[in-house]
Amino acid sequence: MFSAFADVSFWQLALVAGVALFASIVGGVAGYGTGALMPLVLVPMLGPEPVIPIIALAGLLTNTGRVFAFLRFVDWRRVGLVCAGAIPPCLVTAYGYTLLTGKGVQLLIGGMLILTVPLRYLLRKRAIVLSDRGLLLSSAGYGAAVGGTVGAGVILLSLLMATGLVSTAVIATDAVISIAVGVSRLSVFGIAGAIDGRTISFALLIGLVAFPGAFLAKAFVTRLPIHVHSAILDVVVIVGGAVMVFGALTR
Repeated sequence: MFSAFADVSFWQLALVAGVALFASIVGGVAGYGTGALMPLVLVPMLGPEPVIPIIALAGLLTNTGRVFAFLRFVDWRRVGLVCAGAIPPCLVTAYGYTLLTGKGVQLLIGGMLILTVPLRYLLRKRAIVLSDRGLLLSSAGYGAAVGGTVGAGVILLSLLMATGLVSTAVIATDAVISIAVGVSRLSVFGIAGAIDGRTISFALLIGLVAFPGAFLAKAFVTRLPIHVHSAILDVVVIVGGAVMVFGALTR
């Protein structure tokens, strides 16, 4: 495991760990953040190709923490509906990701990060109400987005809130769904050879450091004004995404 970090400095690892813990706390409060923030430090350090598999694998640990912290709030019926609609298209787009070049991956990640901010505001403004059938059908769009990119958690949160879920029920249900979808796309990455020792090592580092973030978030969830960290996160995500796109276009 330690050989995977041979060409990475202590300070770089500390940066990854610090961002992972912060992103986990933000994610535990707002329901998103990990997938949006981690590429900003991982892409410059490791290149774009391994980033999605690392985040997908680390997400199993970070979301497990959220499940334990908010287990009694999980809506299992909606978990089943979203997984049924999302997993098939997720498998397809996850395979498509494995076919991209490094430049294509960087453009995809950067572009999606930029789009997540206006997409979140648009989905919230529309105030759509979804029935069970609507949730099942809409989940296919989420599955297609989450299979090969980052930031699709915004879509899932919006879908769950459109069914009437609020607060901790959204966070808990989102976490269980994210684990199920994460396992499905990791199976594709594994078969395609996109997961190696380095990917596993960084995912374990991020996941283990971020695991307690869910319990810290539980303590803050009724006290921390969400609009404050949401605004900061929006700025960071847009700037980081723009830097990635610019880097891909000029490489």
